[in-house]
Amino acid sequence: MTKRSKAYRDAAQLVDRSQLYTPLEALRLAQKTASKNTDSTIDVVFKLGVDPRHADQMVRSTCILPHGTGKTARVLVFANGDKAEAAREAGADIVGGDELIAEVADGRQDFDAVVATPDLMGKVGRLGRVLGPRGLMPNPKTGTVTMDVTKAVSDIKGGKIEFRVDKHANLHTVLGKASFGDEKLLENYQAVLDEVLRAKPSASKGRYIIKAAISATQGPGIPLDAQAKVEA
Repeated sequence: MTKRSKAYRDAAQLVDRSQLYTPLEALRLAQKTASKNTDSTIDVVFKLGVDPRHADQMVRSTCILPHGTGKTARVLVFANGDKAEAAREAGADIVGGDELIAEVADGRQDFDAVVATPDLMGKVGRLGRVLGPRGLMPNPKTGTVTMDVTKAVSDIKGGKIEFRVDKHANLHTVLGKASFGDEKLLENYQAVLDEVLRAKPSASKGRYIIKAAISATQGPGIPLDAQAKVEA
């Protein structure tokens, strides 16, 4: 059993695990249980009623958080020529073609998001074993394989997040920072919830969101009533 710190144990005592909290209650409690030494990230996780082993039940999408994530993502773009220049002008942190692909294959990891133009995907596809485990493989469904690199970079820099269900049917994503306060976190949560519901596979039968929880980094999970109305 993992030995928890005194701070964690004290925070956990504030959470009544026998009840489901409304989104606002959960977010307020997450802020209260967040570390006082750093500006903790606030996360949400949903347990979904899907079987990710079946392609028609995979849940994967993107969402632009109204107030961003609280962290400016470092964006890497695989592109050449005019598209490479457009990516740089849009604010991409790392831009390149074959040489950059080789660097990533060799272990370069100083980036949080990846965009690629379609003409390079034949080569970028070989990076699956490197980018896949980090959830960074470019995908046309999430707008990260595109000729419009300007929009892709701008969206990511502006707070666009990508999420996908894992093999255990859990979907985990960020909502922002504890310093955001109630209103901004609640609006970000609403945006995420709306997109998770919109992304429900038609093959998913029965209850879709089985359970959910909100937490601060290294803080206790707070049981969330995902069916509750989102209101301040």
